Amino acid sequence: MSEHKVNLRWERGAAEFVYQKYPRDHTWSFDGGHTMTASAAPAYLGNPANVDPEEAFVASLSSCHMLTFLAIACKQKFILDDYTDEAVGQMEKNAEGRLAITRVELHPKITWSGEKKPSVEELDKMHHGAHDQCFIANSVKTAVTVVQ
Repeated sequence: MSEHKVNLRWERGAAEFVYQKYPRDHTWSFDGGHTMTASAAPAYLGNPANVDPEEAFVASLSSCHMLTFLAIACKQKFILDDYTDEAVGQMEKNAEGRLAITRVELHPKITWSGEKKPSVEELDKMHHGAHDQCFIANSVKTAVTVVQ
């Protein structure tokens, strides 16, 4: 078992505490010392220059999948030079009629190196294994698919 902590801080400042006016910007501080400014999504009056929780959710799924995929590929003696993903999350009403990110599509593009390259079947198996072993994917109800 492991713990993962985040310190979240929001302050109203001088703004009036009225829905259209209070600030949405806040900070996330992580145990490694990194602090970043986050906000609500622009549709909810957030600052578009900052990451919003919806984007962070999609990023965490994409990142977890990639890190798990890299471990699987490395253990199978494949060599990667580059991995990029244009992940997309879909916000819509779920079965209970509540807004949720119900689907996340991962669109990984991988640059392989060395003589050993995976077949289409091996690549599919590695992505399936990465999904099955991803801690974040195992923690949510959201459907996660890999589109190649």
